[in-house]
Amino acid sequence: MGSDLAARLHEILAPVVTRSGLYLEDVEVSGPARKRLVRVTVDLPDGPGGVGSDQLGEVSKVVSEALDDVDDALEGAYLLEVSTPGVSRPLTEARHFRRAEGRLVTIDTTEGSVTGRVVAVDPDTVHLSEEPAKGAPLRHAVPLSGITQGRIEVELRRAADHEEG
Repeated sequence: MGSDLAARLHEILAPVVTRSGLYLEDVEVSGPARKRLVRVTVDLPDGPGGVGSDQLGEVSKVVSEALDDVDDALEGAYLLEVSTPGVSRPLTEARHFRRAEGRLVTIDTTEGSVTGRVVAVDPDTVHLSEEPAKGAPLRHAVPLSGITQGRIEVELRRAADHEEG
């Protein structure tokens, strides 16, 4: 029942989130019927950048209002959690890699893995720049169809910090 309810809520919330300038990544529903947890994950529609706290607060408000207006979808009390995917989100789609543009990522393929900075994403390919300890940067074109897993690498120092020394 939870997945049916989540799918129904996704249909209801997608246009509301889109009108707020965001993309509805996921809706999860868990817990007993009397006290459900509704977890809504939103993101920017595409490209690099982040969702600001003001924008997250505004979309939380409109999502809450939309859920309150739909009497037959959720009965009883529920706890609403609206958040962004965060850095730990698996990179599985071209859109995810475009969102990670400029970030350091590790991509696992059927032929091995490569770590580099996302410099561009075509419909079928992720382009990385690997910065070896010595020598010129190496360029990699990784077909999306061959990617088994992708993830953002957490950097304690930003890329700009590396350039400044």
